[in-house]
Amino acid sequence: MNKLELIQELKKRADLTRQEATAVVAIFIEDLTNALANGDRVEIRGLCSFYVKDYKSYTGRNPKTGKKVQVPGKKLPFFKCGKDLRKRVDYKGKKR
Repeated sequence: MNKLELIQELKKRADLTRQEATAVVAIFIEDLTNALANGDRVEIRGLCSFYVKDYKSYTGRNPKTGKKVQVPGKKLPFFKCGKDLRKRVDYKGKKR
């Protein structure tokens, strides 16, 4: 499902106009993005949680030249699947 399909499904199920459904999805995405940009954790019970993970800087190697380079620290958003969602997609907890 992509953003457009989500908007169409919301429009149909909630009996909204296309503009209203688009606004709801845009507000959700904007607020989720702003919360993560502020370093907050976002949790949707039973579905998932989003959080920001910090990575420290480290010394790496340029694969082309083999020279050492300093890789700066960074922050990346992460998604963690909720218990109910795992069960619903038939997650068995097996490691590969």
